[in-house]
Amino acid sequence: MPSLRHERVRELLKREIGEAIRREFHVNEAGLISVNDVDLAGDLKSAVVFISIFGNPAQQKRGLQLLADNRVRIQGLVARSVVLKYTPTLKFVFDDSIVRGNRVLQIIEELERSSPAGEKPDEQK
Repeated sequence: MPSLRHERVRELLKREIGEAIRREFHVNEAGLISVNDVDLAGDLKSAVVFISIFGNPAQQKRGLQLLADNRVRIQGLVARSVVLKYTPTLKFVFDDSIVRGNRVLQIIEELERSSPAGEKPDEQK
């Protein structure tokens, strides 16, 4: 179980990385980049940043490329705003959990529409 300090640092990094990305990249160029989560190593020296990019496929590809190319710059911006002994090395990973979650909700809605009128799916025999 992660310590309270570890959780607080993880949330602070999530917020600051998101803010740095928002300031650095324009939505029309890279899509809307959202930081979903940050997985922080126990020694706080490395972090995996899970991101979602809302936009067309070209914007998503461009957004991932921009993040990879500007990783060191983003780390520098985070280092200025978050005072830690070591600034974590960032690794950006595309997180499609929101897309998968929306698909699951869509399937559930389709099942509810296809069930007989007045009968809920859990009441079927």
